[in-house]
Amino acid sequence: MTTDTNFLGMPVSGDITHGSTRREQKPLEELAPLFQALIDDPTIVEFGWRQYTPYFNDGDTCEFGVNGLWARTTAEVDTDEEEFSSMYDLDVDYHPSLGKVSGHYEGEWPDRKFVRDGYEGPDEDRYNRCQELDGALQSGAFDNVLLDHFGDHALITVRKGSIEVEFHDHD
Repeated sequence: MTTDTNFLGMPVSGDITHGSTRREQKPLEELAPLFQALIDDPTIVEFGWRQYTPYFNDGDTCEFGVNGLWARTTAEVDTDEEEFSSMYDLDVDYHPSLGKVSGHYEGEWPDRKFVRDGYEGPDEDRYNRCQELDGALQSGAFDNVLLDHFGDHALITVRKGSIEVEFHDHD
């Protein structure tokens, strides 16, 4: 069987099994404004995320991904450190000082969508900026950029003037 596919000018025939369902990759320039919005925000002291390829995925293909944007604001800096001992306590979806959005799901998989009911918190624009960056990081569209700059199995922490990368043991 001959296909319309060619490699180095030679026609390719046979059954082609496409491996990854990754999205088309976007350049760093499209991610930069979303980063800058959080860096420029005087209330956000630091933010970060975890990125890694799982070691085991219940038999499914293990693919690189980004997990959970977190943020520390001036409100958490002024609070007892033990209260927010983990980045999981500062997840931007249900954040103690950024707020949260309530909502519900409509539809069936794979077309199921989250319908936003309302925002609860002090600054909806700030919350939305965090959500935009979180969505971009977890979309898969910047995986190549993130892998190239920070590597695999990494915990990234972004501060006003620096970015720190630590090994992330995700087992």
